[in-house]
Amino acid sequence: MIVALPRLFRRGKSADPAAFGTSLARRGAHLAQKTVLDYCAVKLGVNWHAALSDPAFTRLLAVCRWRTYLAAQADVAAMAEAWLRPHASVPASLIGPIAALAELAIRTAGVPEQHRAEAEAAIEALPGRLARLQLGPPHRSTELPLESAAVLLETLPIHPELRKGETGSILGALRMHLVSAEQDLERGFDPAPLAAAFAAPLP
Repeated sequence: MIVALPRLFRRGKSADPAAFGTSLARRGAHLAQKTVLDYCAVKLGVNWHAALSDPAFTRLLAVCRWRTYLAAQADVAAMAEAWLRPHASVPASLIGPIAALAELAIRTAGVPEQHRAEAEAAIEALPGRLARLQLGPPHRSTELPLESAAVLLETLPIHPELRKGETGSILGALRMHLVSAEQDLERGFDPAPLAAAFAAPLP
């Protein structure tokens, strides 16, 4: 028989902005890496391990992973903004802090030199994207427009002719991981005090 733990021993939800940022950074990486690697592994099947020894393939795979990561980190930031917005007395106060958390994630991810310019462009675009999203109601993770979708399809190291009819399943996996990220926020964080912490002036 399963017995519920007394409330005294249940772990409380966090309202720590730093912990929230760490969670978003991890989820952005997971969104990109899991989607790309799982699809390629399933598509190549028994040839997957051999492909990982092919420099031409691994070079394309790295490009796909990094470029998708940059877009995915922005998607996770947009999801977080939408999740917190109903709890913010001044929604615009979320834009700067959430963009800053995404920027920190990108700057500490070890982006290779060849993708640095794209990383800087992604960072620069974050506040504007969040501001544009605030012109409408908050999107659930099931309906948020994903910038990572087009990047993923453009850079996957599997020729488009070999993945005809599979776009829906590829993007479905991407969406599933974003939904999972939102569920993680719901389980781990208390949105009202977290939104208030973001709105508080710096000491």
